[in-house]
Amino acid sequence: VQLQAYGGGLVQAGGYLRLSCASSGRTLSRYYVGWFRQAPGKEREAVAASSWTGTTSYYVDSVKDRFTISRDNAKSTVFLQMNSLKPEDTAIYFCAADERVRIGLPYDYNYWGHGTHVTVSS
Repeated sequence: VQLQAYGGGLVQAGGYLRLSCASSGRTLSRYYVGWFRQAPGKEREAVAASSWTGTTSYYVDSVKDRFTISRDNAKSTVFLQMNSLKPEDTAIYFCAADERVRIGLPYDYNYWGHGTHVTVSS
C-alpha cells in the first residue's frame, strides 16, 4: 500500500482545510487508517483514526469537535476535515494504514505516507 497525503496549505486561524489520503496499489476498504501530525520540535501525535467501514472514529482530545475523519472506500481515499483551525494545529500531517483490526489511536501502523504541511496563522 502506498499512501500520499495532500491538501495542506496556509490558512488563517478559524479557517478550515480538508486533507486527503489516497492509496495506490490497493484499496483502503480493509485497512484501519489514521492521521498523525508532527510540529517542529515535537513528537509525532496521533490525531484521528477510522475503522475499516468508517463507522467508528477516534480523535485526540485537542481536535474533538473540530476535526472529522471520513473515508470513501470506493475511491481508496480517507479525508480529514479540519475546521476552526488554530495556530497550534500547525504541523506536517501524515496518514497511515494497517490491515490489522485496531481500535483507538495506535502508533504502530504498517504503512505510512508522505506528509503535507499545514500552517495556521494567527
